[in-house]
Amino acid sequence: MRETFLEKKDTKNSLLKKQILYLCIEHGEHSISAISEAIGASVPTATKLIGELMEEGFMIDLGKSGTSGGRRPSIYGLNPEAGYFMGVDIRNTHASMAITDFKGGLKVFKDDIPMSLEANEESVHRLAASIRDFMSGTDIPWNKLMGLGVSIPGRVNPVTGYSNLYSFDDKRPISQILQEDLNLHVVLENDSRAMTYGEYLGGGLKEKNMLYVNVSWGLGMGMILGGRLYCGTSGYSGEFGHFPLLDNGIMCRCGKVGCLETGASGSALVRKMVEKLQSGRASSLAAKFKADGKVNLNDIFQAIKNEDSLAIEVVEKLGLNLGRGLAGLINIFNPELVVIGGKVAVAAGDYLMLPIHTAIKRHVLNIANKDTSIKLTQLRQKAAPTGAALLVRSRMLGIL
Repeated sequence: MRETFLEKKDTKNSLLKKQILYLCIEHGEHSISAISEAIGASVPTATKLIGELMEEGFMIDLGKSGTSGGRRPSIYGLNPEAGYFMGVDIRNTHASMAITDFKGGLKVFKDDIPMSLEANEESVHRLAASIRDFMSGTDIPWNKLMGLGVSIPGRVNPVTGYSNLYSFDDKRPISQILQEDLNLHVVLENDSRAMTYGEYLGGGLKEKNMLYVNVSWGLGMGMILGGRLYCGTSGYSGEFGHFPLLDNGIMCRCGKVGCLETGASGSALVRKMVEKLQSGRASSLAAKFKADGKVNLNDIFQAIKNEDSLAIEVVEKLGLNLGRGLAGLINIFNPELVVIGGKVAVAAGDYLMLPIHTAIKRHVLNIANKDTSIKLTQLRQKAAPTGAALLVRSRMLGIL
Protein backbone atom coordinates (compact mmCIF):
# COMPACT_ATOMS: atom_id res chain seq x y z
CA MET A 1 0.00 0.00 0.00
CA ARG A 2 1.39 3.37 -1.03
CA GLU A 3 2.40 5.29 2.12
CA THR A 4 1.21 8.92 2.16
CA PHE A 5 -0.18 11.17 4.85
CA LEU A 6 -3.64 9.93 3.75
CA GLU A 7 -2.96 6.51 5.33
CA LYS A 8 -1.29 7.80 8.49
CA LYS A 9 -2.92 8.76 11.78
CA ASP A 10 -4.55 12.18 11.57
CA THR A 11 -2.61 15.09 13.04
CA LYS A 12 -3.57 18.76 12.91
CA ASN A 13 -1.39 19.29 9.81
CA SER A 14 -2.71 16.21 8.00
CA LEU A 15 -6.31 17.26 8.69
CA LEU A 16 -5.60 20.73 7.30
CA LYS A 17 -3.97 19.16 4.23
CA LYS A 18 -7.06 17.03 3.66
CA GLN A 19 -9.22 20.15 3.95
CA ILE A 20 -7.11 21.86 1.28
CA LEU A 21 -7.40 18.90 -1.09
CA TYR A 22 -11.15 18.66 -0.49
CA LEU A 23 -11.49 22.40 -1.14
CA CYS A 24 -9.84 21.90 -4.53
CA ILE A 25 -12.06 18.89 -5.30
CA GLU A 26 -15.25 20.83 -4.61
CA HIS A 27 -14.34 24.29 -5.85
CA GLY A 28 -11.32 24.01 -8.14
CA GLU A 29 -8.13 26.07 -7.99
CA HIS A 30 -7.37 28.68 -5.32
CA SER A 31 -4.84 31.30 -4.25
CA ILE A 32 -2.98 30.89 -0.97
CA SER A 33 -5.01 33.68 0.65
CA ALA A 34 -8.29 32.03 -0.40
CA ILE A 35 -7.13 28.67 0.96
CA SER A 36 -5.95 30.34 4.17
CA GLU A 37 -9.38 31.88 4.72
CA ALA A 38 -11.28 28.69 3.82
CA ILE A 39 -9.36 26.42 6.25
CA GLY A 40 -9.09 29.00 9.02
CA ALA A 41 -5.28 29.07 9.09
CA SER A 42 -2.77 31.89 8.78
CA VAL A 43 -1.24 32.69 5.40
CA PRO A 44 2.22 31.43 6.51
CA THR A 45 0.65 28.14 7.69
CA ALA A 46 -1.31 27.74 4.45
CA THR A 47 1.85 28.52 2.44
CA LYS A 48 3.80 25.87 4.36
CA LEU A 49 1.06 23.23 3.92
CA ILE A 50 0.69 23.91 0.18
CA GLY A 51 4.46 23.67 -0.19
CA GLU A 52 4.43 20.26 1.51
CA LEU A 53 1.52 19.08 -0.65
CA MET A 54 3.47 20.12 -3.75
CA GLU A 55 6.59 18.28 -2.53
CA GLU A 56 4.43 15.18 -1.94
CA GLY A 57 3.03 15.51 -5.46
CA PHE A 58 -0.61 16.22 -4.56
CA MET A 59 -0.79 19.84 -5.73
CA ILE A 60 0.74 21.93 -8.51
CA ASP A 61 1.32 25.62 -9.17
CA LEU A 62 -1.00 26.63 -12.02
CA GLY A 63 0.54 30.06 -12.54
CA LYS A 64 -0.85 33.53 -12.00
CA SER A 65 -4.57 34.27 -11.87
CA GLY A 66 -6.23 36.18 -14.67
CA THR A 67 -7.53 39.02 -12.50
CA SER A 68 -6.93 42.53 -13.81
CA GLY A 69 -5.12 45.21 -11.83
CA GLY A 70 -2.66 44.86 -8.98
CA ARG A 71 -0.32 42.01 -8.27
CA ARG A 72 -1.75 38.73 -9.57
CA PRO A 73 -1.62 35.85 -7.05
CA SER A 74 -0.41 32.35 -7.89
CA ILE A 75 -3.13 29.73 -8.19
CA TYR A 76 -2.79 26.19 -6.89
CA GLY A 77 -4.79 23.06 -7.69
CA LEU A 78 -4.79 19.27 -7.62
CA ASN A 79 -2.15 17.32 -9.50
CA PRO A 80 -4.16 14.78 -11.55
CA GLU A 81 -1.12 12.47 -11.70
CA ALA A 82 -0.69 12.33 -7.90
CA GLY A 83 -2.35 8.92 -7.90
CA TYR A 84 -5.23 6.91 -9.29
CA PHE A 85 -8.34 5.20 -7.95
CA MET A 86 -10.17 2.19 -9.35
CA GLY A 87 -13.88 1.46 -9.16
CA VAL A 88 -15.49 -1.93 -9.85
CA ASP A 89 -19.25 -2.36 -10.25
CA ILE A 90 -20.32 -5.99 -9.93
CA ARG A 91 -23.66 -7.09 -11.28
CA ASN A 92 -25.11 -10.59 -11.72
CA THR A 93 -22.74 -12.08 -14.31
CA HIS A 94 -20.75 -9.06 -15.49
CA ALA A 95 -18.80 -6.14 -14.10
CA SER A 96 -17.58 -2.75 -15.22
CA MET A 97 -14.30 -1.13 -14.17
CA ALA A 98 -13.12 2.46 -14.18
CA ILE A 99 -9.95 4.29 -13.20
CA THR A 100 -9.93 7.97 -12.28
CA ASP A 101 -6.97 10.27 -11.72
CA PHE A 102 -6.48 12.19 -8.48
CA LYS A 103 -8.46 15.14 -9.82
CA GLY A 104 -11.42 12.85 -10.62
CA GLY A 105 -11.01 12.63 -14.39
CA LEU A 106 -12.00 9.30 -15.94
CA LYS A 107 -8.91 7.69 -17.49
CA VAL A 108 -10.01 4.11 -18.25
CA PHE A 109 -13.43 2.45 -18.52
CA LYS A 110 -14.49 -1.01 -19.58
CA ASP A 111 -17.97 -2.52 -19.45
CA ASP A 112 -19.43 -6.04 -19.69
CA ILE A 113 -16.45 -7.88 -18.21
CA PRO A 114 -17.55 -11.49 -17.50
CA MET A 115 -17.45 -11.81 -13.71
CA SER A 116 -19.58 -12.97 -10.82
CA LEU A 117 -19.25 -12.61 -7.06
CA GLU A 118 -20.42 -15.43 -4.80
CA ALA A 119 -20.76 -15.61 -1.04
CA ASN A 120 -17.43 -17.35 -0.49
CA GLU A 121 -13.84 -16.24 -0.01
CA GLU A 122 -12.50 -18.00 -3.10
CA SER A 123 -14.77 -15.86 -5.27
CA VAL A 124 -13.28 -12.71 -3.72
CA HIS A 125 -9.75 -13.97 -4.45
CA ARG A 126 -10.79 -14.44 -8.09
CA LEU A 127 -12.10 -10.87 -8.12
CA ALA A 128 -8.71 -9.65 -6.85
CA ALA A 129 -6.96 -11.55 -9.65
CA SER A 130 -9.33 -10.00 -12.23
CA ILE A 131 -8.53 -6.53 -10.89
CA ARG A 132 -4.79 -7.17 -11.28
CA ASP A 133 -5.36 -8.47 -14.83
CA PHE A 134 -7.35 -5.36 -15.70
CA MET A 135 -4.65 -3.04 -14.35
CA SER A 136 -1.95 -4.90 -16.28
CA GLY A 137 -3.75 -3.97 -19.48
CA THR A 138 -3.48 -0.24 -18.76
CA ASP A 139 -0.49 2.10 -18.83
CA ILE A 140 -0.98 3.05 -15.16
CA PRO A 141 1.66 1.54 -12.83
CA TRP A 142 0.28 -0.56 -9.97
CA ASN A 143 2.21 1.50 -7.41
CA LYS A 144 0.31 4.61 -8.53
CA LEU A 145 -3.03 3.03 -7.60
CA MET A 146 -4.10 4.49 -4.25
CA GLY A 147 -7.41 2.77 -3.58
CA LEU A 148 -10.19 0.49 -4.80
CA GLY A 149 -13.95 0.95 -4.55
CA VAL A 150 -16.30 -1.99 -5.08
CA SER A 151 -19.97 -1.42 -5.88
CA ILE A 152 -22.41 -4.29 -5.28
CA PRO A 153 -26.21 -4.60 -5.04
CA GLY A 154 -28.03 -5.14 -1.79
CA ARG A 155 -27.69 -3.57 1.64
CA VAL A 156 -24.11 -2.52 2.35
CA ASN A 157 -22.64 -0.86 5.43
CA PRO A 158 -19.62 1.05 4.02
CA VAL A 159 -18.06 1.44 7.48
CA THR A 160 -18.06 -2.23 8.51
CA GLY A 161 -17.99 -3.65 4.97
CA TYR A 162 -21.02 -5.83 5.77
CA SER A 163 -23.22 -6.95 2.88
CA ASN A 164 -26.49 -8.84 3.27
CA LEU A 165 -25.84 -10.70 -0.02
CA TYR A 166 -22.15 -11.54 0.44
CA SER A 167 -21.47 -12.48 4.06
CA PHE A 168 -19.15 -15.32 5.09
CA ASP A 169 -19.14 -17.68 8.07
CA ASP A 170 -16.04 -16.06 9.59
CA LYS A 171 -17.67 -12.60 9.16
CA ARG A 172 -14.67 -11.24 7.25
CA PRO A 173 -15.96 -8.47 4.97
CA ILE A 174 -15.12 -8.46 1.27
CA SER A 175 -13.17 -5.22 1.68
CA GLN A 176 -10.78 -6.82 4.18
CA ILE A 177 -10.03 -9.79 1.94
CA LEU A 178 -9.41 -7.55 -1.08
CA GLN A 179 -7.23 -5.23 0.97
CA GLU A 180 -5.04 -8.17 2.03
CA ASP A 181 -4.85 -9.57 -1.52
CA LEU A 182 -4.14 -6.27 -3.27
CA ASN A 183 -2.43 -4.22 -0.54
CA LEU A 184 -4.78 -1.32 -1.29
CA HIS A 185 -7.22 0.82 0.66
CA VAL A 186 -10.62 -0.76 -0.20
CA VAL A 187 -14.16 0.57 0.22
CA LEU A 188 -17.34 -1.48 -0.32
CA GLU A 189 -20.49 0.40 -1.29
CA ASN A 190 -24.06 -0.18 -2.39
CA ASP A 191 -24.50 0.16 -6.17
CA SER A 192 -27.18 2.88 -6.01
CA ARG A 193 -25.07 5.08 -3.74
CA ALA A 194 -22.01 4.54 -5.93
CA MET A 195 -24.05 5.60 -8.98
CA THR A 196 -25.26 8.65 -7.09
CA TYR A 197 -21.76 9.75 -6.14
CA GLY A 198 -20.46 9.08 -9.64
CA GLU A 199 -23.19 11.21 -11.20
CA TYR A 200 -22.67 13.97 -8.61
CA LEU A 201 -18.88 14.33 -8.74
CA GLY A 202 -18.01 12.55 -12.01
CA GLY A 203 -20.84 14.25 -13.88
CA GLY A 204 -19.85 17.68 -12.59
CA LEU A 205 -23.28 18.46 -11.14
CA LYS A 206 -23.73 21.69 -9.18
CA GLU A 207 -26.88 20.72 -7.28
CA LYS A 208 -26.25 20.10 -3.57
CA ASN A 209 -29.57 18.32 -2.98
CA MET A 210 -30.06 15.50 -5.43
CA LEU A 211 -31.77 12.11 -5.59
CA TYR A 212 -30.55 9.34 -7.88
CA VAL A 213 -32.99 6.52 -8.64
CA ASN A 214 -31.47 3.26 -9.85
CA VAL A 215 -33.97 1.36 -12.00
CA SER A 216 -32.29 -1.98 -12.63
CA TRP A 217 -33.45 -5.52 -11.78
CA GLY A 218 -34.44 -4.03 -8.45
CA LEU A 219 -35.15 -0.42 -7.46
CA GLY A 220 -32.75 1.59 -5.31
CA MET A 221 -31.89 5.16 -4.53
CA GLY A 222 -28.99 7.35 -3.43
CA MET A 223 -29.17 10.81 -1.87
CA ILE A 224 -26.89 13.84 -1.94
CA LEU A 225 -28.14 16.11 0.84
CA GLY A 226 -26.35 19.39 1.47
CA GLY A 227 -23.51 18.27 -0.81
CA ARG A 228 -22.89 15.04 1.13
CA LEU A 229 -23.74 11.44 0.32
CA TYR A 230 -26.33 10.28 2.85
CA CYS A 231 -25.90 6.68 4.02
CA GLY A 232 -28.22 6.49 7.05
CA THR A 233 -27.47 5.37 10.61
CA SER A 234 -26.36 1.85 9.65
CA GLY A 235 -25.48 2.51 6.02
CA TYR A 236 -28.75 1.08 4.73
CA SER A 237 -30.48 4.20 3.41
CA GLY A 238 -32.07 4.41 -0.02
CA GLU A 239 -34.35 1.35 0.00
CA PHE A 240 -36.85 3.18 -2.19
CA GLY A 241 -37.94 -0.05 -3.85
CA HIS A 242 -39.38 -1.33 -0.58
CA PHE A 243 -41.66 1.65 0.01
CA PRO A 244 -45.15 0.08 0.49
CA LEU A 245 -46.93 2.10 -2.18
CA LEU A 246 -48.75 -0.41 -4.41
CA ASP A 247 -51.97 -2.24 -3.69
CA ASN A 248 -51.22 -5.09 -6.09
CA GLY A 249 -51.05 -8.04 -3.69
CA ILE A 250 -47.67 -9.09 -5.11
CA MET A 251 -45.06 -10.39 -2.68
CA CYS A 252 -41.70 -8.69 -3.01
CA ARG A 253 -38.40 -10.56 -2.72
CA CYS A 254 -38.04 -8.92 0.72
CA GLY A 255 -41.07 -10.90 1.92
CA LYS A 256 -43.43 -7.93 2.15
CA VAL A 257 -46.45 -7.17 -0.06
CA GLY A 258 -47.02 -4.06 -2.16
CA CYS A 259 -43.43 -2.77 -2.40
CA LEU A 260 -42.88 -0.22 -5.18
CA GLU A 261 -40.23 -2.54 -6.65
CA THR A 262 -42.99 -5.03 -7.58
CA GLY A 263 -44.33 -2.50 -10.09
CA ALA A 264 -41.36 -0.30 -10.98
CA SER A 265 -38.21 -2.35 -11.65
CA GLY A 266 -36.60 -4.67 -14.17
CA SER A 267 -38.03 -7.72 -12.40
CA ALA A 268 -41.50 -6.15 -12.55
CA LEU A 269 -41.00 -5.39 -16.23
CA VAL A 270 -40.21 -9.04 -17.02
CA ARG A 271 -43.07 -10.35 -14.88
CA LYS A 272 -45.61 -8.01 -16.47
CA MET A 273 -44.41 -8.77 -19.99
CA VAL A 274 -44.74 -12.50 -19.37
CA GLU A 275 -48.27 -12.01 -18.03
CA LYS A 276 -49.27 -10.10 -21.16
CA LEU A 277 -47.74 -12.71 -23.46
CA GLN A 278 -49.47 -15.52 -21.56
CA SER A 279 -52.79 -13.75 -22.11
CA GLY A 280 -52.18 -13.83 -25.86
CA ARG A 281 -51.25 -10.19 -26.47
CA ALA A 282 -49.55 -9.51 -29.80
CA SER A 283 -45.84 -8.73 -29.67
CA SER A 284 -42.62 -9.27 -31.57
CA LEU A 285 -41.61 -11.41 -28.56
CA ALA A 286 -44.59 -13.76 -28.87
CA ALA A 287 -42.77 -16.37 -30.97
CA LYS A 288 -39.74 -16.42 -28.67
CA PHE A 289 -41.96 -16.72 -25.62
CA LYS A 290 -43.91 -19.57 -27.18
CA ALA A 291 -40.68 -21.42 -28.02
CA ASP A 292 -38.72 -20.77 -24.81
CA GLY A 293 -41.46 -20.15 -22.28
CA LYS A 294 -39.68 -17.01 -21.06
CA VAL A 295 -38.25 -13.63 -22.00
CA ASN A 296 -35.51 -11.62 -20.29
CA LEU A 297 -34.70 -7.95 -19.88
CA ASN A 298 -32.46 -7.80 -22.94
CA ASP A 299 -35.27 -9.29 -25.04
CA ILE A 300 -37.60 -6.55 -23.83
CA PHE A 301 -34.99 -3.83 -24.41
CA GLN A 302 -34.57 -5.01 -28.00
CA ALA A 303 -38.35 -5.02 -28.44
CA ILE A 304 -38.50 -1.43 -27.16
CA LYS A 305 -35.76 -0.47 -29.61
CA ASN A 306 -37.86 -2.04 -32.38
CA GLU A 307 -40.88 0.00 -31.19
CA ASP A 308 -42.85 -3.04 -30.07
CA SER A 309 -46.17 -1.61 -28.86
CA LEU A 310 -46.66 -4.10 -26.00
CA ALA A 311 -43.14 -3.58 -24.62
CA ILE A 312 -43.67 0.18 -24.75
CA GLU A 313 -47.04 -0.16 -23.01
CA VAL A 314 -45.50 -2.16 -20.15
CA VAL A 315 -42.64 0.33 -19.76
CA GLU A 316 -45.13 3.21 -19.65
CA LYS A 317 -47.04 1.53 -16.81
CA LEU A 318 -43.75 1.03 -14.97
CA GLY A 319 -42.96 4.73 -15.47
CA LEU A 320 -46.32 5.81 -14.05
CA ASN A 321 -45.76 3.69 -10.93
CA LEU A 322 -42.25 5.05 -10.52
CA GLY A 323 -43.38 8.64 -11.08
CA ARG A 324 -45.99 8.28 -8.38
CA GLY A 325 -43.32 7.14 -5.93
CA LEU A 326 -41.00 9.94 -7.01
CA ALA A 327 -43.75 12.50 -6.41
CA GLY A 328 -43.76 11.45 -2.76
CA LEU A 329 -39.97 11.81 -2.55
CA ILE A 330 -40.08 15.27 -4.13
CA ASN A 331 -42.76 16.36 -1.66
CA ILE A 332 -40.58 15.12 1.23
CA PHE A 333 -37.09 16.21 0.15
CA ASN A 334 -37.77 19.14 -2.21
CA PRO A 335 -34.54 18.34 -4.16
CA GLU A 336 -33.02 20.48 -6.87
CA LEU A 337 -32.53 17.45 -9.11
CA VAL A 338 -33.75 13.89 -9.53
CA VAL A 339 -31.61 11.69 -11.80
CA ILE A 340 -33.06 8.48 -13.23
CA GLY A 341 -30.42 5.84 -13.98
CA GLY A 342 -29.80 2.11 -13.98
CA LYS A 343 -30.03 -0.53 -16.68
CA VAL A 344 -33.77 -0.19 -17.35
CA ALA A 345 -33.69 3.61 -17.48
CA VAL A 346 -30.73 3.70 -19.87
CA ALA A 347 -32.35 1.16 -22.21
CA ALA A 348 -35.89 2.57 -22.12
CA GLY A 349 -34.96 6.26 -22.33
CA ASP A 350 -37.88 8.54 -23.16
CA TYR A 351 -40.34 5.64 -23.12
CA LEU A 352 -39.76 5.58 -19.34
CA MET A 353 -39.07 9.27 -18.73
CA LEU A 354 -42.27 10.62 -20.32
CA PRO A 355 -44.70 8.68 -18.07
CA ILE A 356 -42.50 9.53 -15.07
CA HIS A 357 -42.96 13.24 -15.84
CA THR A 358 -46.70 12.70 -16.34
CA ALA A 359 -47.15 10.99 -12.97
CA ILE A 360 -45.02 13.54 -11.13
CA LYS A 361 -47.10 16.43 -12.51
CA ARG A 362 -50.23 14.60 -11.42
CA HIS A 363 -49.16 13.80 -7.86
CA VAL A 364 -46.53 16.26 -6.68
CA LEU A 365 -47.22 19.60 -4.98
CA ASN A 366 -47.01 22.36 -7.58
CA ILE A 367 -44.66 24.49 -5.49
CA ALA A 368 -42.22 21.58 -5.09
CA ASN A 369 -42.44 20.46 -8.73
CA LYS A 370 -41.52 23.94 -9.96
CA ASP A 371 -38.07 23.81 -8.33
CA THR A 372 -37.10 20.21 -9.19
CA SER A 373 -35.52 19.01 -12.45
CA ILE A 374 -35.95 15.38 -13.57
CA LYS A 375 -33.19 14.09 -15.84
CA LEU A 376 -31.88 10.85 -17.31
CA THR A 377 -28.39 9.86 -16.17
CA GLN A 378 -25.44 11.51 -17.96
CA LEU A 379 -22.87 8.85 -17.08
CA ARG A 380 -25.10 5.87 -17.89
CA GLN A 381 -23.10 2.61 -17.32
CA LYS A 382 -20.07 4.59 -16.13
CA ALA A 383 -21.86 6.00 -13.07
CA ALA A 384 -21.33 3.11 -10.62
CA PRO A 385 -17.63 2.29 -11.22
CA THR A 386 -16.76 6.00 -11.43
CA GLY A 387 -18.63 6.65 -8.20
CA ALA A 388 -16.93 3.71 -6.48
CA ALA A 389 -13.51 5.11 -7.44
CA LEU A 390 -14.38 8.63 -6.25
CA LEU A 391 -15.80 7.27 -2.99
CA VAL A 392 -12.41 5.79 -2.11
CA ARG A 393 -10.74 9.15 -2.65
CA SER A 394 -13.35 10.90 -0.50
CA ARG A 395 -13.13 8.38 2.34
CA MET A 396 -9.32 8.59 2.37
CA LEU A 397 -9.65 12.38 2.62
CA GLY A 398 -12.19 12.05 5.43
CA ILE A 399 -14.90 13.76 3.38
CA LEU A 400 -17.47 11.00 4.00
